[in-house]
Amino acid sequence: MAEMKIIQPPRLPRLPPTLAWRNGGITPTILLLRIAFTATNDPFASNCLYCNQQFCGFELPLLQPTIPLLRIVFTGAILHAIARGPSIMALKSPSKVDVDKVEDILNSLPEQEQDAVYRILYGRSPRDLALGVPAAARKLASSHNFDLQSYQFTAQSEGTRPPKIVRVGLIQNSIGLATTESVEAQRAAIHEKVRPLIQAAGEAGVNVICLQECWHMPFAFCTRERLPWSEFAEDARTGPSVLFCIQMAKQYRMVVICPILERDSTRGEVIWNTAVVINNDGAVLGIQRKNHIPRVGDFNESTYYCEGNTGHPVFHTAYGRIGIAVCYDRHHPLNWLMLQLNGAEIVFNPSATIAGLSEHLWSVEARNAAIANSYFTCAINRVGTEIFPNPFTSGDGGPAHNDMGPFYGSSYVTGPDGVRTPGLSRVRDGLLVVQMDLNLCRQVVDKWGYRLTQRIDHYAEEFARAAKHTYEPQVVRPKSHTEQESGQPQGQQPGRRECANHDCARLAVDCSKFH
Repeated sequence: MAEMKIIQPPRLPRLPPTLAWRNGGITPTILLLRIAFTATNDPFASNCLYCNQQFCGFELPLLQPTIPLLRIVFTGAILHAIARGPSIMALKSPSKVDVDKVEDILNSLPEQEQDAVYRILYGRSPRDLALGVPAAARKLASSHNFDLQSYQFTAQSEGTRPPKIVRVGLIQNSIGLATTESVEAQRAAIHEKVRPLIQAAGEAGVNVICLQECWHMPFAFCTRERLPWSEFAEDARTGPSVLFCIQMAKQYRMVVICPILERDSTRGEVIWNTAVVINNDGAVLGIQRKNHIPRVGDFNESTYYCEGNTGHPVFHTAYGRIGIAVCYDRHHPLNWLMLQLNGAEIVFNPSATIAGLSEHLWSVEARNAAIANSYFTCAINRVGTEIFPNPFTSGDGGPAHNDMGPFYGSSYVTGPDGVRTPGLSRVRDGLLVVQMDLNLCRQVVDKWGYRLTQRIDHYAEEFARAAKHTYEPQVVRPKSHTEQESGQPQGQQPGRRECANHDCARLAVDCSKFH
């Protein structure tokens, strides 16, 4: 009998300390990722990614057919880790590596598998959504080092309605100077930083452009200091940042959504978080004030301003009906719903949010809103880490610090059918240009019937009851053995009527003692 040769698999080398996730070592994962992403006919023919030693004598002939699946599985694992990790793919000393875009990981897959993963995660492949932009716009992006991406959403052709084409632009940016510089210098630097992005949008034929929340200033509300940060507040019609956007609107004949820190001269100089809508002729069409104010972590915004009083207006422009949900408003489904009820076709969500808090939510919320409300949503987030002169605390027992952490950009657009674009860079300024056929909104309404079946009248009655301080939740509990035998709720004496002001069955003692 021939001697059986047993092949021993190689021992996994120890992962060097400079290549470790902050959430724990991933030596086995590194090995499997190497198999998934670099394997050809011999998955162990090339040198190891981290020890530079060549694997030899280890053959897994059954592994080869599973490689396409491994690529997809481990791409999902990376995305899950990115969503959870507070410092995305951050390496410990001596250096740090960051992911510019999540899509860079997906784009490392072979084309066929790449399309499959995008279809599963995003609804369609970026190749199916591709849209060209003029060379002048690309040249501006190259010379000013910002991320420029462009996509399109199409609708089925109709016999009674022509296509309703509009191009939107989303701008994300970091601040231009250190926060220790004067207010005027910081604001002017941001204006000049944003100018070439708006110019590129004009070259690309953008009709409606939206900047990030409080784009004209550092997001300094974490400090709880009144000065100098409240000096960035400006009038919604005559402030310097509004006048800058009015100039841009006139020059490029585009609607500009200009989110600012507003100083309200008509109401005793109070401050609001406000998005100013400027028409394509330069006239201020109206404002949307932030409806929901966060009180979480370093987002101490209620120190500066309160909930808005403008409701949920939808602005009728030459390019479509637009609504605005400012930053934290996106966490409230009813806010999105009210914009739908008021007829919005596109809703912009100018935001400022950080990696350690919300990045795992970012790709979900605006996309869910687009699906639930059958309109387009445009999510915009700033980039960069803003360092402030004085340390502050988060109220969580942690040490004082001088920054909130990185804003992660990743601005994107979702169609009413749930298909979304790739996101802009997580770390660089960027312009996202998206062409959309607004006829898609009604086509999705007809297909899915969400508005037909939403039963607003039913929920209006439920909400009216829930808004009262006497509201009792509609809860069904199993009956106790005593209740089943007597037919009376436990704690209620035979013959006693159910009390009007509370649920007797929830009391552990005879409720008559409380009357």
